[in-house]
Amino acid sequence: MVFFWPALTNVAAMPIEVQCVADVHAVLGEGPVWVARENALYWVDIKGRRIFRLTGDRELTSWETPLRVGSLAPCANGGFIGGTEDGIALIDPAAGRYDILHDPEAHLPDNRFNDGKVDRRGRFWAGSMDDREAAATGTLYVLGGDSAPVPIDREYQVTNGPAFSPAGNVMYHNDSARAVTYAFDIGADGGVANRRSFLQFGPGEGYPDGMTVDAEGCLWVAFWDGWCVRRYSPGGAWLETIRTPVARPTSCAFGGPNFENLYITSASIGLDAEARVMQPNAGGLFMCVPGVRGLPDIPFAG
Repeated sequence: MVFFWPALTNVAAMPIEVQCVADVHAVLGEGPVWVARENALYWVDIKGRRIFRLTGDRELTSWETPLRVGSLAPCANGGFIGGTEDGIALIDPAAGRYDILHDPEAHLPDNRFNDGKVDRRGRFWAGSMDDREAAATGTLYVLGGDSAPVPIDREYQVTNGPAFSPAGNVMYHNDSARAVTYAFDIGADGGVANRRSFLQFGPGEGYPDGMTVDAEGCLWVAFWDGWCVRRYSPGGAWLETIRTPVARPTSCAFGGPNFENLYITSASIGLDAEARVMQPNAGGLFMCVPGVRGLPDIPFAG
């Protein structure tokens, strides 16, 4: 099924075609990442306990997971690193490998890792959260090489992101429950400083969820209960909106041979019977060509 929605922007724009390319009906689809060495997109269904793979030729593969996986990022030596309900793990879904490396929150049994990405230095960043979405017990961690995860920022309700500027000197990170996107400076030594509120959203705008950065340095944010993905300039100006045919887009990532495709994951969790009829592809993977390219992901260096 193909949908056409007008792109809302401060300049003239052609309608953007948004196509469902994998109608997997994920409970909580998340974490899309393009793996260039396989010419394929991977993503997860956190609460459905599945990992999906879609090749450029539209061949779909899926694996059941023994635990909830919140994110995946390719490792330089093969396989993935990811955040799970039991900590940060090395993952190879085809081999059934889920080896826990670090569990920094064993003392918080209601917490799990949610979103995670690799920065331009090859370090893995992952945020934790209270699975009940009740307590502000979430923490953003960074993991480099063989070291233990280092806490960077605390007291999140629902962590999502992060995303990194093309030069790697700015990181963006969401607290979805508080409807805020933060920006941080990353120094030449890899240190993080100067957290500030980059974007703040109000009632009716949806909740900022997963996100990515394009080659022009602009930030693309999926909006839970917002029916859209929006693009913002490095200065925070709202540039464009791509409407989605589902209320709960969850994240986005560029992919394809030239990184010109924008893939959008979504969720079906919490939708009532009427909403499911209105959104038959809820939980599916969507794709559009927004007219700007993304950047290849750096593999985890560990």
